[in-house]
Amino acid sequence: MRIVVKVGTSTLAYNTGHLNIRLVESLCRVLSDLKNAGHEIILVSSGAIGMGIGKLSLKERPDDIPTKQAAAAVGQCELMYVYDKQFTEYNHTIAQLLITKYDVENETNHVNFKNTVSRLLELGVMPIINENDTVATEELVIGDNDTLGAIVAVSGAADLLVILSDIDGFYTADPRTNPDAKLISVVEEITPEIVALGKGKGTMLGTGGMATKLRAASIAADAGISTVIANGKNPEKLYDIVEGKPVGTIFKGKERK
Repeated sequence: MRIVVKVGTSTLAYNTGHLNIRLVESLCRVLSDLKNAGHEIILVSSGAIGMGIGKLSLKERPDDIPTKQAAAAVGQCELMYVYDKQFTEYNHTIAQLLITKYDVENETNHVNFKNTVSRLLELGVMPIINENDTVATEELVIGDNDTLGAIVAVSGAADLLVILSDIDGFYTADPRTNPDAKLISVVEEITPEIVALGKGKGTMLGTGGMATKLRAASIAADAGISTVIANGKNPEKLYDIVEGKPVGTIFKGKERK
């Protein structure tokens, strides 16, 4: 299988912005093992701004663009250093791709992006993709890495998109505020009623929320790709997801023509 795994800031880092070392080590080990089993893995990783906030000892996520971009520049170095160190221990090579909305919407750039990803996979390399937060401005920004994950899945002709977050899946209500919220394990179609259930903001360090995840699942579904939303606190659940076992919520992709 060709699998796109998107991991959010809330999964990679503590609220301090500093790296959750134990979790990242586990994630890299599981992804390496899945590659060893013959799967092609593309990792869409948030965390640059969040880690930059921690590295720069900022007390909160900045609101102004220059500070966000400065934090991203610092944090991206740290993020890729950690990934390179971890995956090298399992004899896997990684590659960094930083893109903007222009690289998706401009036909020439998009073709080049797809060709690069395809060739990296052929060479046995794991692409690690993030939005280029250091240069993206309002007209160039994709906005969130859930959407980016879906775009990458469609561009890379993936078989499955997995979004790892700080929530177990898609609920009938926000489980953080409503104790009666129930997990919906399978969503056959993203209807207006489903979209209405998904309104809400993300975490302090991240930019996403359930609304962005539903948008990502919808983009993927239209291309015939199923999406699983699951809690990233236990990366070993990826084994069950790849084997088709029920984990989190699966949004079924439409039948491919």
